[in-house]
Amino acid sequence: MRLYLDSDPRPVIRQLAMQLGIHPEALRNWIRQAEADAGHRSDRATTAETEELRRLRKENAELKRANEILKAASAFFASELD
Repeated sequence: MRLYLDSDPRPVIRQLAMQLGIHPEALRNWIRQAEADAGHRSDRATTAETEELRRLRKENAELKRANEILKAASAFFASELD
């Protein structure tokens, strides 16, 4: 990825990928992600944003589970009072 970004003129991704022994689409995705992380692209999320989104989704799922447990406990105790 750095080899591609630091080269002038930039090499053809397919040729560079063949030289490195990796799939061209893998290299292309890594380059796009590096450009997004550097702030040169706005069409995809940065690595930090992706990690934060993953963390928030996990936290949201945990809160939903806790809420369901509290609802069940509330219904149980409400039926006990009647």
